[in-house]
Amino acid sequence: MLEEIVRTDNKQRYSFNEDKTLIRANQGHSIPVDVELPEMLSPVVLYHGTGVKYKDSIDQQGLIPKSRLYVHLSQDYDTAVKVGQRHGKPFVYKVDAARMSADGYKFFLSVNGVWLTKKVPADYLSSSL
Repeated sequence: MLEEIVRTDNKQRYSFNEDKTLIRANQGHSIPVDVELPEMLSPVVLYHGTGVKYKDSIDQQGLIPKSRLYVHLSQDYDTAVKVGQRHGKPFVYKVDAARMSADGYKFFLSVNGVWLTKKVPADYLSSSL
C-alpha cells in the first residue's frame, strides 16, 4: 500500500530509501527533523505563491515558515500560481534568490523539486506581475 501511495501521489510528497525499508516526507515537515538535504545553489529567481489575503502581512514580515521548518519556493511562476490558488485569490512573489545567496542565505532542493529556505526577508521580495 505504501508503494502505491509513493508512486501515485501527484505532488511527490513521499519517498523511500534505496532498499524501501524506510519512508519519509520529502518536505513540509511540521516537526523538527533533519531533512538530510544538501545545500544547493539556487536559481537567480524563485517564486512564492500565496493568497492575496496574506500580502500585507508578508510585505511587513517577509516569508516565514510558521508551523513548517522551511519556506517553500517554486522555480517557475505557474507552479507558484497553483500553490497560491489553494489560499483563495492567488498572489505570486518574486524572490531575489541570487542576492539572498550572496548575502549568506542557504537553499535546499527537495527530491520533488520544491526549493526550501529558512526565511525570506521582505526586502528580497517583489511582485511578480
